[in-house]
Amino acid sequence: MINERMFGLGSQPNPIRVQYAYGLQRKAEIGEENVFDMSIGNPSIPAPAAVRERIEQLLRDEAPEVLHGYTMAAGLASARQAVADNLRERFGIQATAANVYLTAGATAALYITAAAITHPGDEIIVNAPYFTEYKVMTESAGCTCVEVPMRQTDFQLDIDALREAINPKTAAIVINSPNNPVGCIYTQENIEALAAMMTEKEEELGHPIYLISDEPYREITYGKEVPFAANFYRDTIVCYSWAKSLSLPGERIGYIYVSDNIPNASEVAAAVGGAGRALGFICAPVLFQRVIETCISEPTNVDAYASNRELLTGMLDELGYTYIQPDGAFYLWVKALEDDSQAFCDKAKAHDLLLVQSDCFGVSGWARASYCVSAECIKNSRKAWAALKADYDA
Repeated sequence: MINERMFGLGSQPNPIRVQYAYGLQRKAEIGEENVFDMSIGNPSIPAPAAVRERIEQLLRDEAPEVLHGYTMAAGLASARQAVADNLRERFGIQATAANVYLTAGATAALYITAAAITHPGDEIIVNAPYFTEYKVMTESAGCTCVEVPMRQTDFQLDIDALREAINPKTAAIVINSPNNPVGCIYTQENIEALAAMMTEKEEELGHPIYLISDEPYREITYGKEVPFAANFYRDTIVCYSWAKSLSLPGERIGYIYVSDNIPNASEVAAAVGGAGRALGFICAPVLFQRVIETCISEPTNVDAYASNRELLTGMLDELGYTYIQPDGAFYLWVKALEDDSQAFCDKAKAHDLLLVQSDCFGVSGWARASYCVSAECIKNSRKAWAALKADYDA
């Protein structure tokens, strides 16, 4: 006997990963230069030099049994303190290390958080389009995923629609800014309106409604500020990863920060620790806990992504595509040339242009193109985009 839900997830994996796996196979068949894989958010720019220097220093100077040994479940005290200090210095919040839990990336952080603050039968609200795994995370906690569309005029949070969706079963709302897949950044006015509405609903319902702020793209912006949600709403839990900011997606290092403003923050932090234990997410990769101690403030090479954004959007302008101009992250939300986004991506695939269909993000009629690839890949993809457009013009 096997778990049928797990069988379903395993036999029909994340569509992003499906495209990525196909791309690897196709590159082996026809050459990497002939495949334009814009499916996955795998940064093409290298990690900062300080990361390599820190790794080499640790390998050279630290005793192996210490460097590669276990830490406490929540992580090294020194690494957790580094996170708390960074949050305090950057955002002015009175962050304490006791409320920081180091994780194997933002995905682990999200799963732990969902398990820590919900009961089976609760509801978690997500804003569509949303990262594909939010629904899996929610259902894994025994909860129902409630999709609320963002405003289609500007892809900001629809406060009125969110208000209508909240009910006695609502445990949390997830926000993601800069957003994956659209690239929008929620304005301070939008976050303030969300905070006011959620505070009102908490008082009305008589129980906390947590704001889960998923922030792996926080450092990748093109001129607009990203409001720090915990400064605007009391009951906020932040999930973060250095996968994008330091180009370390394969190292699986991130954190949960339970806002010190939460009245029972120590209890929520203890529930986070218990959920990490129950799910097996303890003792995040120790080598990279130590890397983060000194590299936490290393700047992100946003210029490379900004250049790629201009390159791709300029090319699509010339070809007559419609898209949403991203303010952050490194994805372009492109309007499909037919209502069926899967069919559109299948036609793109025939030209070895690998995009992700929008239905897996909770909406139809769009496709996501990741531009964290090399500039050469974007330039060479023009012929594929042109051929795809020609398929529909014909």
